[in-house]
Amino acid sequence: MKCLAAFCFGLFAVVASASDLGSGSVDDVDPHIGTKGTGHVFPGALVPFGMVQPGPDNADEGWSFSSGYQYDAPRILGFSNTHISGAGIPELGDVLLMPNGATPWTTASTSFDSGYRKATEVSRPGFYAVRVEERAALVELTATERVALQRYTFDRGGRVQVLVDLQHRLRFQPGPRVTAAQFVLTSDGLRATVHSSNWVERQASVALRFDHPIADSKVLPAREGEKAPRLLLAFELGEGRTLEARVALSTVDEDGAAANLATADGLDFDAAIRNAQAAWDALLSRVSIDAPVEQRRIFYSALYRSLMHPSQIADVDGRVRGPKGEVIEAPGGVYYSTMSLWDTFRASHPLFTLLVPERVPGFVNTLLAHEQQMGYLPLWTAWGRETHTMIGNPALPVISDAIAKGFPGIDAEAAFAAMLSTSTAERPGAPAWAQRSWALLDQYGYLPFDRAPGESVSKTAEYGYGDAAVAEVARHLGRLDEAERFQRRAASWTALFDPESRTLRGRDSTGAWRTPFDPTEATSPMNNPGDYTEANAWQYTATPALHDPDGFRDKLGGRAALEAWLDTFFSLPMPNPNKHLGQEAMIGQYAHGNEPSHHIAWLYAWTDAPTKGEQHVADIARRFYRATPDGIVGNDDAGQMSAWYVLATLGLYPSRPGHAEWTLGAPLVPRARIDGGRGGATFDIATATIDGPRIDGQAVPRTGVPDARLRHARQLELPNRNLAP
Repeated sequence: MKCLAAFCFGLFAVVASASDLGSGSVDDVDPHIGTKGTGHVFPGALVPFGMVQPGPDNADEGWSFSSGYQYDAPRILGFSNTHISGAGIPELGDVLLMPNGATPWTTASTSFDSGYRKATEVSRPGFYAVRVEERAALVELTATERVALQRYTFDRGGRVQVLVDLQHRLRFQPGPRVTAAQFVLTSDGLRATVHSSNWVERQASVALRFDHPIADSKVLPAREGEKAPRLLLAFELGEGRTLEARVALSTVDEDGAAANLATADGLDFDAAIRNAQAAWDALLSRVSIDAPVEQRRIFYSALYRSLMHPSQIADVDGRVRGPKGEVIEAPGGVYYSTMSLWDTFRASHPLFTLLVPERVPGFVNTLLAHEQQMGYLPLWTAWGRETHTMIGNPALPVISDAIAKGFPGIDAEAAFAAMLSTSTAERPGAPAWAQRSWALLDQYGYLPFDRAPGESVSKTAEYGYGDAAVAEVARHLGRLDEAERFQRRAASWTALFDPESRTLRGRDSTGAWRTPFDPTEATSPMNNPGDYTEANAWQYTATPALHDPDGFRDKLGGRAALEAWLDTFFSLPMPNPNKHLGQEAMIGQYAHGNEPSHHIAWLYAWTDAPTKGEQHVADIARRFYRATPDGIVGNDDAGQMSAWYVLATLGLYPSRPGHAEWTLGAPLVPRARIDGGRGGATFDIATATIDGPRIDGQAVPRTGVPDARLRHARQLELPNRNLAP
């Protein structure tokens, strides 16, 4: 880290020199945090935003195994090479490998998994290892951007085996998911292409190479419905005891996978570990905090998880298979997937603009390339394909935020055209439940629950932040008529504000309110269909504040009324919370385990009692983030839960994502420093005995702080509330 001279501003300023702050490193990270329970965190090896993620799979189906792993699961099926961290639906899990140095398998064998001892399991950024006891082997994993490396050290030399399972997939429901496959064995590996249908329909081409020639190969009998092979490969190690496998994949073809595999030629396994850890150190060190050991572990583990996804899936030659299955040239040679946008537009993407600005144009241009093929911007992508998961248009604030912050390399005119199309036309080829019902919204001024296909209140509310993002870009381009049009439509939520319950409530096409009505009852399309998406009326009522906090406050009756509403929100008990309805990590009606609540504690900044919000933020951080395997309550959602914690610790939050501004609170550490690298934000954060925030000695409001002001600051001073968890 660079050290700056100390700057003092005012009588009460606290100097925050970076020289005695601790910058982050892999030694501060525990990848097992969030791997037990509902966090669904992936504990294996990867580099930041990498294409491959080799790691252990304890099971291959079910919601609990969305990442393939649960900390307490006693057995390992094998080690596949692509994973999603923190999701609520299983996908990927390509090319499962399992070594065997014990009793040889035969084609009559039916069990290939193994128990393991927890004491042998090691997980660090860029590295994972475990001993599979029943297979008499130590497994070590690491990765480059496009190549997964697996090394096996057997208890003995001689003949050993490796199971290569191309049928394996992480899936939500039982049954085969592979629809077609082809493979060719080579002298030291194989090439294959596998088509599957699970969360998405996708094609994965594979290049697999071992560092020993294959001595023998057998194809296991296919089980019912299977279309891809499971192979037993044998190797003669002689006096040696190690065998290395390298796997690369491509969305395009086997030649692309082979070219990706070649990017690691000449790189030995231990050097790959060092390179992966150096890549993590370089990003983790962009934030320094003054905190005790346990808090540092929680913080830097959260920062690590924030930087796992999105995953860069373009081949080394710049080709990628886009959302319709057609091969395209990735813009700028990069193309990102595992974009959990409904979650990550809230905190993850704004955090990226501070810490990894070099990635931001690639994220946005991926969104635009997706729209060019699909005719609309993405919602949630896996392996480059649209899942049509969740609601709203969450790509819109990601784009508007980058344009408003002045990121280079983004065609604002093309972006606006994509945003406009996404916000006015139905989704060509999308399933009925994923259509956007713009005609209904224009006709009624809201989505009536008797005409819209479910989640009518949530959809009406969420379209608002998308419309506000379109208006933001329209203003940037001087298109004031369009800005006014979309700003007006962004206020559609007001038609659903029920003055009696003071919540957003469903209305039918005659204007009648939904009855009976319980604002604490959560609904979800899969488990309890209704007007809300994994939430209830209380939680979704605050959604308009994501784009219009002033209007939301005024609708409630002003600053005091907003404070009273928030006080009730955080104290009103939730009867019978159910995690499958998004009701997890509860404080009153606040559900931190799901994203619609994430900004709500920060809304106290629009009242005369901002310290209440600061206390709630600290309480949330204290109660729902711990340095234990069950230390995240609720799916990490490709890093959004973690990004929330990172920003809360630093005392700032993007309460209006898409509008290039920040809300300031009280940090959970006395001092910090952000150094976003070339083109990123670089400033010190210090706490002081002051009532409100100051930038370079000048008082600033708590809300609506322009990103440019923060980005070009030398020092941000925030109130010292002694809120450390």
